[in-house]
Amino acid sequence: MRLDKYLKVSRIIKRRTVANEACDAGRVSVNGKPAKASVDVKVGDIIEIRFGSNTTKIEVLAIADTQKKDEAANMYRSVQ
Repeated sequence: MRLDKYLKVSRIIKRRTVANEACDAGRVSVNGKPAKASVDVKVGDIIEIRFGSNTTKIEVLAIADTQKKDEAANMYRSVQ
């Protein structure tokens, strides 16, 4: 699954266009490497997102094309 779509479906970022812009601005990395929106995300990947001065690190646990709002948090877990 594309990185921008994963960020939207998992509800880490609300809109796919915003996720796309974050990737283009270099604020998202996958497994320690800067990532474009088209990068293929797999289970076990570590995604790091920089929001201003905050950094969020998550591990991909599941991939699904659609997800209900209350089940979206089951797609990832926080890593520190």
